[in-house]
Amino acid sequence: MFQDVTNSQQNLEQYKERLEKISSEFELGLFIHILVKSILWIVLFLCVAVFLCYIDLRYTQPVYEASTILQLRSDNTPNKILNIQSFAAADENNNSVSEAIEYLKSRDFIKRSLSKLPLQIEYYNEGTFKSMESYTSTPYTVELSNNQPQVQGLKIYTEFHDKTSGQISFTLNEVNHIYPFKNQEWTATPYLTFKVNMKDYNAIVDKESLVKKTPFFFTINSIQDLVNNYKSNVQVKLLSDAAKTIKISFSDNNPVKATDIVNCLAAEFKESDVERKSESAKKIISFIDNQLDTSYIKLRDAETSLQEFKKNHPVQDNDIISAAKANRVNSLEDKVVSNQIQVELLENVIKKIESSKSIDAYNLLSVLVGTEYDAAIRAPIESLEKLLEKKEEMLYDVTPSSGSIKNIDYLIEIQKKLLTETIRVLEQTIKDKVGNLESKTDEIRTNFYKLPESELEYLKLQRLYNIHEKYYTLLLEKKTEYAISKEGNVSQNITLEEAVVPKTPVSPDKTIAISVSIALGLFASLLLVLVRYLLHNELNSLHEITKQTNSSIATLGIIPKYKKDIPVSQLLVDKNPKSLIAEAFRSVRANLQFISNEPGPKIMAVTSTISGEGKTFVAINLAGIIAYSGKKVIILDLDMRKPKIHLGFNVQNIKGMSTMLIGKDSPLDCIQHSSLENLDFITAGPIPPNPSELIISNRMDEVLDSLKETYDMIIIDNPPIGLVTDGISMIQRADYPIYIFRAEYSKRNFIQNLDRLYNENKIKRLSIILNGVEVQGNRYGYYNYGYGYGYGYGYGYGYGYGYYDDQHKQAEVSLFKRMLNRLKKG
Repeated sequence: MFQDVTNSQQNLEQYKERLEKISSEFELGLFIHILVKSILWIVLFLCVAVFLCYIDLRYTQPVYEASTILQLRSDNTPNKILNIQSFAAADENNNSVSEAIEYLKSRDFIKRSLSKLPLQIEYYNEGTFKSMESYTSTPYTVELSNNQPQVQGLKIYTEFHDKTSGQISFTLNEVNHIYPFKNQEWTATPYLTFKVNMKDYNAIVDKESLVKKTPFFFTINSIQDLVNNYKSNVQVKLLSDAAKTIKISFSDNNPVKATDIVNCLAAEFKESDVERKSESAKKIISFIDNQLDTSYIKLRDAETSLQEFKKNHPVQDNDIISAAKANRVNSLEDKVVSNQIQVELLENVIKKIESSKSIDAYNLLSVLVGTEYDAAIRAPIESLEKLLEKKEEMLYDVTPSSGSIKNIDYLIEIQKKLLTETIRVLEQTIKDKVGNLESKTDEIRTNFYKLPESELEYLKLQRLYNIHEKYYTLLLEKKTEYAISKEGNVSQNITLEEAVVPKTPVSPDKTIAISVSIALGLFASLLLVLVRYLLHNELNSLHEITKQTNSSIATLGIIPKYKKDIPVSQLLVDKNPKSLIAEAFRSVRANLQFISNEPGPKIMAVTSTISGEGKTFVAINLAGIIAYSGKKVIILDLDMRKPKIHLGFNVQNIKGMSTMLIGKDSPLDCIQHSSLENLDFITAGPIPPNPSELIISNRMDEVLDSLKETYDMIIIDNPPIGLVTDGISMIQRADYPIYIFRAEYSKRNFIQNLDRLYNENKIKRLSIILNGVEVQGNRYGYYNYGYGYGYGYGYGYGYGYGYYDDQHKQAEVSLFKRMLNRLKKG
């Protein structure tokens, strides 16, 4: 007893859980089923995507990319030969690859390059959807003498009347301007002065006949507009920093123009390189020329003064002796100055040592390098620095007041004193040497000044003349060297790969475009399938029903969808006894024994959730197939609100269950016979105002008991319980309560009604039939997936599968037709 209560509670909890959440799992079978049904949409999406891709490829302007590769070099061969260290050479050494790249991308350089190409006027052939630039292949050219800024950028259409004349037209400020012209003659207009030259009139006629009457137009561009339009198309990138190679590329709709612009950029870069190198030489030569003029005047004046002095003051030729003495004095004075500088350096070193707590050996040695004593004091300085470094390392471990720090401070002070005394000794030695040199210089100078005054003056003039002559000669030599360097300057940059006219465009890429379009088509198709899957709310298979009901309700089988028009009688099993639909009803009849196999007359109650699910159709044909087995069967139409049994048998509905239940007619008066032996029926009769009360009345029990004496099976066509509750009492009383679902019609939430009957109304013998199943071509399809759950009933249409209607058993349905039927259904 207690165990039964526990089981009932568990079943109730499972039932409530199913009501709250019917299914949250991904159903692969359903997804594949929807995918197959959507195959037509998938094909349509793919076709649309490919078509749009074709339109895009057909009418999108192709973009071509031309490129060249340069190797940057800064060697200056003339300067190397002449051993010239000029400012230009210094600039070349400092000119990095990155600077060259920035220069190539600069507006000024692009402006300079584009000005060398015939881009001021661009020629086009106008098509229906796009215009193609002719560039150098244009059959005519236009020359401009002057033009107003208003016409720049406008489409100026050109129409040719014959070989000698034509007209141009353009729209400015919503006003159309037309000006006739003569071939190769200047034409003046308020906005431009131009001359049209027809290069190939036959080509003009051919293109006009192929496209339309006025296919030609040209545009006038300013250099600034060209730079603005083309600057973004110039790409310069570094290929190898070690090899100093760069790649210059340009993209344009015209491949020839792209190639010309790239080659022009490379050529202009080389030319500008030569100009930069030559510019330095030019400035130096100009400076030398100015100095030559000044130096020549000074040399001429010195020579004149010397000649005048010799003419007026006869002097002996003591030039050699005087020059030697003068050179000796100059040499001694240089030594004095050099030693005095060394004394000052040593004094600075002493000050740094005494004032600084830390000693930078490299700083001190750099000051003393080149002196005679740097090797003598190098070792003490390095020793002092090592002591200071050791002290810094020790301070990480000990405090400044520790004994080890005091010890190393003592050693540092000793080393400083030793270094200072050494430098002071060296300083005193140098000062003594300076004193000796000054004494010797005074002695030579005293002897030199004993010469006659006229000879001293002569030597002075002679020395001045020699200086000017040497400077003038040096300027002449340098001018010659830089003139040679200027003329010998060539660009050392090498073109490793010259740009060629590209054959294939870089954009649009056909492979990528087709791949993307197919991917988008597949994505749209997948999105459609997912949306249809998420929005799908119809039942399609017994697997879905048994899954949602947790396989607690028996399944009797499926009824295939009838492909042709159902006759008025709705009774099909007698028309084609070997058809697929007849075999399906036989399968259901066989499965009834698993519901109840007790002897005696039985009651079968058939219901559904809503009207249109086929309960009347199933009731009539199931009654017919049972009657075929030799049992006496009667059908009762209790759907008195919307009766259909009389329509199924094509009879009048004058009397029936309603009149019989109110006692107006007897069962014998209401029973009608069908064309099938052993099959009788009672129609619903006139629609009563209280069908529910009639069904639950005692009279109904009396009628059933009376019919059981005559018939083996009483099949009741109940009203849909999803709309009214009239039929619940009959379902509870029935030996075979059957619930009808219709594939692709019944909603998933209808299963809640089924669960209520089973759990709340305790109808444990409740079983399921799925009607209207699309089985053609689905022998192993979605409808068979998981078929046969529940009590194991329902091998379904697999039993006897292969039978067709008599009219169609001569020919199998082709695969193409089966797919077409699926597409129509989807």
